[in-house]
Amino acid sequence: MVNIYVNFFLICSVFVLATGSSLRNLPTVSFEEGYAQIFGDDNLVILRDGKSAHLTLNERTGSGFVSHDLYNHGFFSASIKLPADYTAGVVVAFYMSNGDIFEKNHDEIDFEFLGNIRGKEWRIQTNVYGNGSTGAGREERYGLWFDPSEDFHQYSILWSDDKIIFYIDDVPIREVKKTEAMGGDFPSKPMSLYGTIWDGSNWATNGGKYKVNYKYSPFIVEFSNFVLHGCAVDPIEMSSTCDIVPKLKSVPTGITNESRTKMQNFRKKHMQYSYCYDKMRYKVPPSECVIDPREAERLRGFDPVTFGGSHGRHGKRHHKSRSNKDVINYV
Repeated sequence: MVNIYVNFFLICSVFVLATGSSLRNLPTVSFEEGYAQIFGDDNLVILRDGKSAHLTLNERTGSGFVSHDLYNHGFFSASIKLPADYTAGVVVAFYMSNGDIFEKNHDEIDFEFLGNIRGKEWRIQTNVYGNGSTGAGREERYGLWFDPSEDFHQYSILWSDDKIIFYIDDVPIREVKKTEAMGGDFPSKPMSLYGTIWDGSNWATNGGKYKVNYKYSPFIVEFSNFVLHGCAVDPIEMSSTCDIVPKLKSVPTGITNESRTKMQNFRKKHMQYSYCYDKMRYKVPPSECVIDPREAERLRGFDPVTFGGSHGRHGKRHHKSRSNKDVINYV
């Protein structure tokens, strides 16, 4: 078990960095210090320096890892380089979950990377679940300003008791604020960190139109620069000293004006889907949604059926059953 007192002081310093400075110089841990394999046998390979891991998907299996510790809030990050060429149906995930402990009311915070046919870009999906609210889903989906298969980029999650912020490199791309109306739908229970690659043929690319083609396998995703700075939790008592240290509540967790401008620019250029604007799913946006008229107009032009409320055809399904991910967690 990682020393809880050490983690508390680390989380304070990292929170400050994450809200006002570069994310590229954070202290990292080796794979074996922070993680353990959960499935995939020799489809997971730790590189010689111990600082990186390759996860492979082939016809036999995918692969994945999980953090040694549960965490109650913190800053979590990894550099990831995705597979290249034809990747339709391939799903890479870097996420937090407690589904192995709370099977019927689990929490989850997701980065999901969705592969595509040759010539089409990878897409990234973020999602948040609390207290087993998988039927609702709070998905957003984005394109990128770079090819994530050409080089490593840092993907990060900042999770506090009232806010979740997703980062790509130094750019915050999404902020989820806890509201009273959300209630238990905001993640609140200790979670582990996971990294996985798996076959999502039934939903990941154009709703399952394009499947994984194993002619192009093996599909290899590379993880490195592991950052695990959070309040470690005793898995038996489900308690952490961070819960009783008043100073934790005063740690800055907001986004600076400069960073907020970066986030707004990213969303303006690259957001392709947001549940808040999906009129096929919600006649009235969920209570936590803050509607930006400019976002609404841009998305309506991008997909007038989903975001304009037309009933000429069925809306796109932008969510999925969690069964596949739940299964691989137990392999």
